[in-house]
Amino acid sequence: MPLRLHNTLTRSKEDFVPLDGGHVRMYVCGPTVYERAHIGNARPVVVFDVLYRLLRATYPRVTYVRNITDLDDKIIAAAVEKDIPIEQLTVETTKLFHEDMAALGALTPDAEPRATEHIPQMIAMIECLLEHGNAYEAEGHVLFSVSSMPDYGRLANRDRREMIAGARVEVAPYKQDPADFVLWKPSDGDQPGWDSPWGRGRPGWHIECSAMSEAHLGASFDIHGGGLDLVFPHHENEIAQSTCAHGGAPFVRYWLHNGYLTVNGEKMSKSLGNYFTVRDLLDEAPGEVIRLFLLKTQYRAPMDFSEESLKEAKTNLDRWYRALNQADEKFDLTPEQIAASRRDTSPSPDILEALNDDLNTPLAVARLNMDADAVFEADSSGDLTQLRLRADWLRAGGEILGLLQGNPKEWFKWVADTGSGGGVAESEIEGLIAQRAQARKNKDFAEADRIRDALADRGVVLEDKADGTIWRRAG
Repeated sequence: MPLRLHNTLTRSKEDFVPLDGGHVRMYVCGPTVYERAHIGNARPVVVFDVLYRLLRATYPRVTYVRNITDLDDKIIAAAVEKDIPIEQLTVETTKLFHEDMAALGALTPDAEPRATEHIPQMIAMIECLLEHGNAYEAEGHVLFSVSSMPDYGRLANRDRREMIAGARVEVAPYKQDPADFVLWKPSDGDQPGWDSPWGRGRPGWHIECSAMSEAHLGASFDIHGGGLDLVFPHHENEIAQSTCAHGGAPFVRYWLHNGYLTVNGEKMSKSLGNYFTVRDLLDEAPGEVIRLFLLKTQYRAPMDFSEESLKEAKTNLDRWYRALNQADEKFDLTPEQIAASRRDTSPSPDILEALNDDLNTPLAVARLNMDADAVFEADSSGDLTQLRLRADWLRAGGEILGLLQGNPKEWFKWVADTGSGGGVAESEIEGLIAQRAQARKNKDFAEADRIRDALADRGVVLEDKADGTIWRRAG
């Protein structure tokens, strides 16, 4: 079936038809880099990473742009609080963001523009809006005139009073209309600023993405994504700026937004003690587990995080990796053969059908479970043809979801960083296995059994093979 996506602009599911069938272009709002990413920040990264993978499997060329907002009042405040230069804060936080998202299996975008590197483009777009009569100067500021765009508010589907109240828009005395928003604002001496026709200052938040998307994807492109919280005012204002700057030319064809994330039924908040960064969770579970948790709910729906939901995702992955391990051992596949098989195998039609239906990842996950069932059944019945096919499908289906890319044996060696030494270190396990091997060589089978049982009590399972002993953590 063709790819169908729910377009926030039309509030309906539509067939995806790119502007250029040979080149799909997508922009997703990235992080504001002043602190570590939390689990809610990770959701759009994972969601649109799956869409990127699906598009790459379908079209000859895809350009995926995800920006870095390294210029924002929150960043200025955080740098002051930490008493460090703004650039140091943004460089360090960006690095941590990249590390955390890589741990979740997210591919690197084709371009990752930074706001501070696109100031000339922002100034040029603001000048264009002034020339077209869509903006005005007031007390060192440049503001967009909302009344100059008749269909402003179409994306959010709210009237102006609702939008002003919902966004808590600052009603400054220099505004011609309370809904008007800032394109450029003056900077104090200790704030970052650039020379412009309107004096030393810095851009407003919304103009940043309009300028960066145009610089890397052109005035019109296919898909713009982000969290539901960005529909208004950020994306609404992007539409206004970009459309008016280009004489009414269409800006984005498909707007996609992922739903909100709560923790144990409540909004995530540091004051409530239910605020989890990605790094916090990576100490408790592998990145794939966090990723699978995020994919078990359809991207537009609200989702709730709990420790139990993370454990369920870990159980799913344990089972899938166990299926792959059994198949790999049956065929005695080398890592090179597995990699070749991954390159040459497409996901099952059922999984592609699920993803083409507005990224129905819960259904795709259910079908991965069916592929794992089929692997176990084929292995039990001795049907080697089906075993190889279903294992390849399981691995390929996992890949398009960004899952099951690790070595199955290594998967079971992961241990949580409890901070208290509760997990058994890999070096300790290997040392005990060596001691056990020596005990068996000395025919001290009681000692060998004691070591095996002691490891089992600590969650480590040993399996004796013809060429030695392998181990895994109990899942």
